[in-house]
Amino acid sequence: MEYSVSIYVEGDREIQLEEVVQLADAVAAHKGVASGAGAYGYGAQVVVIAESELEARERAIEVFHEAVRTAKMPEWPIVNVETISEREAFELEDQ
Repeated sequence: MEYSVSIYVEGDREIQLEEVVQLADAVAAHKGVASGAGAYGYGAQVVVIAESELEARERAIEVFHEAVRTAKMPEWPIVNVETISEREAFELEDQ
């Protein structure tokens, strides 16, 4: 099943737009988007295929860390992870 996982980190300096663009490029292969320009943190949302929510989170965190290294972003601690399955997203749309 597909899961959409959002990961957010916080740190000690303002993130520049160019950095967010590099992160967005690094997560694009995973249907990803990135945010954080002008903030003291940044995040990305990626799509992964997994058998469970826990597995989805683990895979997404691996993808995120790889993208952070590729984009040469500061490696700050994760402060939030949110996961939604494809099924849950469809149920929310139907409401």
